[in-house]
Amino acid sequence: MKRLWENGLLALLIKGASITAIIAVASTVSISAQAADMTEALVQNYAAAMKSSANSQNVNQVSRLVSDDALISLSRKGKSTSLDKDAYLKLLQNSWNDTSNYRYDISVDNIVITGSQAKASVTTNESWVKNGQQVSFVTTSRVTLTLSTGNAVLLRAVSQVAIN
Repeated sequence: MKRLWENGLLALLIKGASITAIIAVASTVSISAQAADMTEALVQNYAAAMKSSANSQNVNQVSRLVSDDALISLSRKGKSTSLDKDAYLKLLQNSWNDTSNYRYDISVDNIVITGSQAKASVTTNESWVKNGQQVSFVTTSRVTLTLSTGNAVLLRAVSQVAIN
């Protein structure tokens, strides 16, 4: 009986230590994930991914680069509108469906990083053919990117659109 009690206690201690070790590891992983910081490399990766996704006209890939909480404000000639993620993706998809020869380029500068977010100046150049005519847009934006699953995603954009 004494031996069973000793073996049972030992097994219980080993199980208890294993659970404690698992909890300690999980806590460390959780703290590390929460403490992740935005980097300039993540901002540049976002820009490269957005360029690739837009040029391939892949709305699902673009969707992964935009936060579910995104708010995009667009202004042109004194008129403004604000779009959430769904409205932005729908506008993008409709534009791609109505045009041909779509081309997208993006440049990012003036990056300021604070913890898990980055603010940056972004210029996009888009061109396409619609009804046989070449159209090009230049959009200048001040954006906020945030970390999501280890990648930068668009959270906010305040944009000025110019049509050439």
